[in-house]
Amino acid sequence: MPVDAAPQTFSAIPADCAGGILTIDLSALAANYRTLRDRVGPAVTCAAAVKADAYGLGAARVVPALYRAGCRTFFVAHLAEGAAIRPLLGPDCTIFVLNGAMPGTEAALHAAGLVPVLNSLEQITRWRALAHQTGASLPAALQLDSGMSRFGLSEEDLGTLLAENAPLAGLAPKLVMSHLACADEPAHPANHAQHTAFQRLRARLPAMPASLAASSGLFLGPDWHFDMVRPGAALYGINPTPGQPNPMHPVVRLQARLIQTRQIGPGTAVGYGAGFIADRPSRIATLAVGYGDGFPRAIGGRGHAILPTRPDIMLPIVGRISMDCLAVDVTALGSTPLAAGTALDLIGPHHPLEEAAAAAGTIGYELLTGLGARYHRLYRDDTSPQGENA
Repeated sequence: MPVDAAPQTFSAIPADCAGGILTIDLSALAANYRTLRDRVGPAVTCAAAVKADAYGLGAARVVPALYRAGCRTFFVAHLAEGAAIRPLLGPDCTIFVLNGAMPGTEAALHAAGLVPVLNSLEQITRWRALAHQTGASLPAALQLDSGMSRFGLSEEDLGTLLAENAPLAGLAPKLVMSHLACADEPAHPANHAQHTAFQRLRARLPAMPASLAASSGLFLGPDWHFDMVRPGAALYGINPTPGQPNPMHPVVRLQARLIQTRQIGPGTAVGYGAGFIADRPSRIATLAVGYGDGFPRAIGGRGHAILPTRPDIMLPIVGRISMDCLAVDVTALGSTPLAAGTALDLIGPHHPLEEAAAAAGTIGYELLTGLGARYHRLYRDDTSPQGENA
């Protein structure tokens, strides 16, 4: 069984000492996992991508929550990520390392109980060499390049491999996989092209479980599910179906605490470079979150904050975002009291992650994974033996 009381990944900063509060709803995350698992049905394994410290939300807390929800297969990008979560999971779990093994780390990866995704002939050669040293076939996944030109064996590489007398000697293949480049655009012709290529390439290998779809690919339909799906972003509340209502529960709420407010007159500049100049009497609030906290500088002058008690009013972020603070025009709130320490939503129930990311000219993935270590992190989990944990 996994460890129930996993340590917090980042230093536990008390709420009254932090400039921002990052609330992570593990119950919503678990519900998202169950939604995706139920969508593909019992015949298909629903894995979970927990790379990049579970998309920045803290793998030490996310992974046990997913385990309690029924997940037994996990994907990380690097050996160190896999080694960090291995103690949180039981022997009934498989952890795949998407980047495979860097040269010289094969023995460490094997000793940590991890399974490499072999992406090149060189990686296969090195993993087979370790198998020869240990005298046993070693588990591995094989990745095929179905058209993304990023990871995996090309058709030529596969031909070279299969020309050997015993191409898979020393390997105990657990999975053959590829990855879709345009799954978030259902009508994109690349989806069918990659599906066809994957089918053609994997048919040249011995029969083994197959996986093609991640979050958005999962919603393309059963033909894309194969034996395993590997959602990541959808687990964390990012919409896997852009342009349609988000089928996932929100997992993250980001709040910035107010430092002070001030009244300014017309013609008064706010922030570095005088990037914003008031054209009317204005009330400006300074919040204690900036790009040093992973809140993008590019969102200055484009994004919004929301006072939770007045969710009907979008409060524009004005001027440039600084390392440790940002400014919000709260004039529309009129005389509503705003005491120091008041928390305003930068991401929340009335301002979704995708909207904040779009204002920054980026995607939810990047915004989530960039959130820093200076927040007070509040984990909520109704399913955990511990309940809510700050």
